[in-house]
Amino acid sequence: MDIMQSLGLMASELLLSSAAMLLLLVVAYGGRSTARLVFILAASALGAALFFVVPTVTEGTAGAGAMAFLTQFSADPFAAFAKTLMYLAGIACLAIGPSFLARNGALRGEYAILVLLATTGMSLMVAATDLVSLYIGLELNSLAAYVLASFLRDDQRSAEAGLKYFILGALASGILLYGMSLTYGFTGTTSFDGISAALTGEISTGALFGLIFMLVGLAFKISAVPFHMWTPDVYEGAPTPVTTFFATAPKVAAIALLARVSLDAFGDQVLAWRQVVIFAALASIVVGALGAIGQNNLKRLLAYSSINNVGFILIGLAAATVGGVSAMLVYLAIYVVMSLGSFVAVLMLRNAQGDQLETFDDIAGLSTTRPLMAWCLLILMFSLAGIPPLFGFWGKFVVFQAAVQADLVLLAAIGIAASVIGAFYYIKFVKVMFFDDPVDRATGEADTASWAILIGSAILVSPLAFLLTNWLGDQADTAAASLFLG
Repeated sequence: MDIMQSLGLMASELLLSSAAMLLLLVVAYGGRSTARLVFILAASALGAALFFVVPTVTEGTAGAGAMAFLTQFSADPFAAFAKTLMYLAGIACLAIGPSFLARNGALRGEYAILVLLATTGMSLMVAATDLVSLYIGLELNSLAAYVLASFLRDDQRSAEAGLKYFILGALASGILLYGMSLTYGFTGTTSFDGISAALTGEISTGALFGLIFMLVGLAFKISAVPFHMWTPDVYEGAPTPVTTFFATAPKVAAIALLARVSLDAFGDQVLAWRQVVIFAALASIVVGALGAIGQNNLKRLLAYSSINNVGFILIGLAAATVGGVSAMLVYLAIYVVMSLGSFVAVLMLRNAQGDQLETFDDIAGLSTTRPLMAWCLLILMFSLAGIPPLFGFWGKFVVFQAAVQADLVLLAAIGIAASVIGAFYYIKFVKVMFFDDPVDRATGEADTASWAILIGSAILVSPLAFLLTNWLGDQADTAAASLFLG
């Protein structure tokens, strides 16, 4: 494949990186006065990138025809599915950013540029088919994310969140890099195809250590137990639009990367990594559920909810089948919508002075004072709990179904039982909003973009969304099948 074909397969990444560089010049010369324009142009760049990736989900090729730059990059439907979710989440997070940053005196175009750079790194991550391109994409995303977490420089919580994220993220990157070096040392290649070919039959002890270290590094990125310790602190301390971004787009990228590494590079060694994934899945479900029960801060509670949901997604990966990966992608799509709506609702909770409200005490009796917001939150919380007939139930159903079909009946049974624990703190939202005496604190007005995302998210997880099950399932099946052809 020549250089022009390779560049064509990377059209979305080239568009985003070029847009980031051009917008950086706009900010450098125009200063803060160009901030809102930069946000609009950054969101437009993500929208334009969608035109390159959306057709690939259903019409793209897999295998050798999708490979670019000497098999370091794959523009297959699996990568395109993940990119579609990431770009849509990025657009939503850019839409809610300006009003929040303006209230905190931090409206600068650099924020939107960092989101573009982080998204470019995520695009490289989900399409990487070589350890080198994997690490480049991962670090590009991580470096931008560290700055985003501490973007409110005068806010002590934001600075602390950024520092914690940087220190623990650097540790995880070091562990991942060590695992990659061991894998290279025992296989003699950094290509996923080469690693898979070298690890047929019984895996050596050294290669097994490389696999485990890589899984540990990636487990940190998806906040899977026991490498979840950074998540509640960072989600609480980071600016809420940044937390919304962290809970959606990077989560999709890290999970897609974990699936590609596990099934592409180590696809012949399922028995070597399945038990690790099963432990992380069950531990994440239980710890995420139990950790959320005692939380009073809404952002910390949603952080534990994120950990809990990662556990359910990993059940699909543990199946190690086309059906399991398809179920994982369906769950991811639904999860992104639920997370966007939930965090945007928290962002909209402000008092008359514009100060952020983040505790259960602040939403007492919300159904009386802000009924539309309360009902949207009720739909989102019940969907996160997996209560039918809301769409979150379908995400859990397909994941458990894939596990049963892969003869992981005990895993599915334990997952179903553990999911009941999580229903407690989701129902707590409803109890506080609808049955406690109203305190009428959330009196601040929300912007149009936030309302649009909240209402849209509630509709997309309502029973009406079941009309999309066949279509979403078909897209996920195509994307999952391409991963096994890669």
